[in-house]
Amino acid sequence: MKKDRLEAFSDGVIAILITIMVLELHPPVGATLAALQVVLPRLLNYLLSFIYVGIYWNNHHHLLHATDKVNGAILWANLHLLFWLSLVPFATAYAGRTGFAPLPTAVYGLVFLLSAIAYTILQRAIIKLHGPSSRLSIAVGSDVKGYTSLALYSLGIAAAFFQPLVAFGLYIAVAIIWLVPDRRIEQMEQFTGQT
Repeated sequence: MKKDRLEAFSDGVIAILITIMVLELHPPVGATLAALQVVLPRLLNYLLSFIYVGIYWNNHHHLLHATDKVNGAILWANLHLLFWLSLVPFATAYAGRTGFAPLPTAVYGLVFLLSAIAYTILQRAIIKLHGPSSRLSIAVGSDVKGYTSLALYSLGIAAAFFQPLVAFGLYIAVAIIWLVPDRRIEQMEQFTGQT
């Protein structure tokens, strides 16, 4: 099967997720700095979630660019990823509305941990179809970056129950790790002459 429909569908879902997240933002009641401070945590949480969704979109694009074809396993793995990403607006609103209380902060991290696991499953499904000598398999290698992210998310979830701000710091660290699209794939494409 060709990958075009999978890519178009995924792009559409991600665009809708960003739209839903922004609709959860409400302007402050009042024109004072104090009124703005009330909504600032939600705004910052939205910013982090927007960056995360953007990171997933960028890396998903690179992942599919290194993919020649898809099969049923890849379609289901992609839906699995989109399911967890579809919970980002909920987790963002939950954490933001509760002032980053411990449980909502843990739920926020859990949604991103499960999204990362789903992305790893999708990546592995693509590698399985294309083989161990495929561009993607060579580019990903042992996936230290991916497994480091999973560990940081797990630490953040645990920290959320004791120090929610430390948890958010760990979530931000993962975002920083992935802020630049996965260069491993870009470098492999340049090496093999593909764009």
